[in-house]
Amino acid sequence: MRAVITVIGTDKVGIIAGVSSILSESNVNILDITQTTMQELFTMIMLVDTSKANINFEALAGKLDARGEELGLKIRIQHEDIFKSMHEI
Repeated sequence: MRAVITVIGTDKVGIIAGVSSILSESNVNILDITQTTMQELFTMIMLVDTSKANINFEALAGKLDARGEELGLKIRIQHEDIFKSMHEI
């Protein structure tokens, strides 16, 4: 299953490493990634494949949320279908 991860917050060292380390530990593959910094605001969107994950989706979401708290960011993961439905015109 594919999912979309969004990250928003103040730019600082270690954001990408903080998110990608959880994905690696969880055996989640990053399919695509885009990130940008607008002045001090950091935004990132990742498309990931969770089909071979070694934890369930809720546990992964919890780990990402906790890492977001540590880094002062908002990190959210959604199933790809839900993300697409929410962003259709």
